[in-house]
Amino acid sequence: MDLGQRVYSVLVVSSSASFNSALSGMLPLSRFDPIVNVGDVSAAKRSFYERQFDFVIINSPVADNSGIRLAIDIGANSKTSVVLFIVRSELYDETYAKMTDQGVFTLAKPLSKQVLATALSWMICERERLRGFEEKTVSIEEKMEEIRLVNRAKWLLIRELKMEEPDAHRYIEKQAMDRCISKKEIAMEIISTYS
Repeated sequence: MDLGQRVYSVLVVSSSASFNSALSGMLPLSRFDPIVNVGDVSAAKRSFYERQFDFVIINSPVADNSGIRLAIDIGANSKTSVVLFIVRSELYDETYAKMTDQGVFTLAKPLSKQVLATALSWMICERERLRGFEEKTVSIEEKMEEIRLVNRAKWLLIRELKMEEPDAHRYIEKQAMDRCISKKEIAMEIISTYS
């Protein structure tokens, strides 16, 4: 999918109506959808556990606490979400030091629309980088599943047909090549036949 066509989901954690209004003007629905606004950490946790978001934007402080723990937890534990934490300028240095190791972007307020727009473009870059890791992970998991199935099929051929391990391996590979299907499909056929 072309980067310009990609749509990103956003969780905004902010108890400031003026911030929410300004931010919503910068997040066109053609590019950011859904946009979920919550005013406190408890609601943010509920929303985040109901669905994963591409972006989590936390405007600190929020109604029930500073939001630092939420930002750190999401930044450290989510493999798909990019977190932006916005904090008062006098707290920026201390907060930035806590957030950097967790992969959380941090901005000091007050901030201009240009700075926020730049931060959103950085978040898009980071989300796309994470998407690449997701695709590689899925590819590796699929390969591991194929290896497990082929090994199980080999052991069934060894047990049921008294083949040696190299012969069982060659048999599966040859069947896959001769029939122009994957080793995984051959393995699944062997497993269903002999299990």
